[in-house]
Amino acid sequence: MAVVKPFKGIRPPREIVEKVASRPYDVLNSDEAREEAEGNLMSLYHIIKPEIDFPQGTDEHDERVYAKAAENFKKFRENGWLVQDEEEHYYIYAQTMNGRTQYGIVVCAHIDDYLNGNIKKHELTRRDKEEDRMKHIRVTNANIEPVFLAYPSHEELNSIVSEIVKNEPVYDFVAPDGFGHHFWTIEDKEIIRRITEIFQNIPSLYIADGHHRSAAAVRVGDEKRRQNPHHTGKEEYNYFMAVCFPDNQLHIMDYNRVVKDLNELSDEEFLQKLSKYFIVEGKGTEIYHPNKLHNFSLYLSGNWYSLTAREGTYDDNDPIEGLDVTISSKFILDEILDIKDLRTDKRIDFVGGIRGLGELKKLVDSGKMRVALALYPVSMQQLIAIADTGNIMPPKTTWFEPKLRSGLVIHELS
Repeated sequence: MAVVKPFKGIRPPREIVEKVASRPYDVLNSDEAREEAEGNLMSLYHIIKPEIDFPQGTDEHDERVYAKAAENFKKFRENGWLVQDEEEHYYIYAQTMNGRTQYGIVVCAHIDDYLNGNIKKHELTRRDKEEDRMKHIRVTNANIEPVFLAYPSHEELNSIVSEIVKNEPVYDFVAPDGFGHHFWTIEDKEIIRRITEIFQNIPSLYIADGHHRSAAAVRVGDEKRRQNPHHTGKEEYNYFMAVCFPDNQLHIMDYNRVVKDLNELSDEEFLQKLSKYFIVEGKGTEIYHPNKLHNFSLYLSGNWYSLTAREGTYDDNDPIEGLDVTISSKFILDEILDIKDLRTDKRIDFVGGIRGLGELKKLVDSGKMRVALALYPVSMQQLIAIADTGNIMPPKTTWFEPKLRSGLVIHELS
């Protein structure tokens, strides 16, 4: 059972939403944020990447930077760039990429559902990244950016959403990256009541993207209730903002690997070692895409290869051992290239599928990397099977697109 509630969202007026809305804090660095926000005082980057208001090179974890986030959030509200709704609402947030639209419901999810495992995760988090987001939530007293959740597709919820999106959206724009963003407010109290009720019958929600954001929001909420002698359980800090999408609408892209050297092997020796675990086929100089589970694409010295995992290298009855990231980590990165820890080894880097396999070719051809490996994307069914069994995916397994646009709605914690 998932406990959700509507909330009084803090949102930009329609006429300035495109100036306020931004990419999420964790998909770009400080210099990129500074460039994107140039000449735009209304950009949310002034709140989520406030180091851009300091001299270049200022540490984003400096206490003055966090204080600036709070100051800027206050200023945005005073200037009328962010305005709180008077009533509690659910919202619908839809995204369009390459002609395909996915429809999410913006809710407040309960921190207890996270703590007791009803909101399931599939990734480990890093303490330092959690601490960073916790400080940001504390100083702003808000969930400025939402967590991206998935739920098992539900016919009645789909029908409710379909009806609402027949109306004119509150926001409707195409971002500079070409992705469309569409937003509706749900005002009918009976529909709001019914949405809350339906979610109570949904056994689990799944974190698709935003593991650090959710962990930080939950820890701050838990902290606030322990500090409040008059805690009732109804306070806003018991909840965090999330956008919930039906699992059958979500699209996971490939998440690929590039490595700086062949562990002192020649091309021939490397391919020979690969042939022990994979059927290796040369594909020439044209980009080759993996065409099914357990098929990989390798780019080396100007040539593409198809690698098909041999029987015995995987177990499709085991949610982890059947993953292509497990196969490639075990038999290519660890066994042949001696890369033991994907999180810390400086010889490996990762490239999200949104950038295409041409980016892998470019990195290898430039000499920055020696070899590239493209994987077939993980499915939502695989992700859910892993979360349901309490397992954790290997690092850098899933890449969701499009990313949620930040700044369309904010949740205040008191």
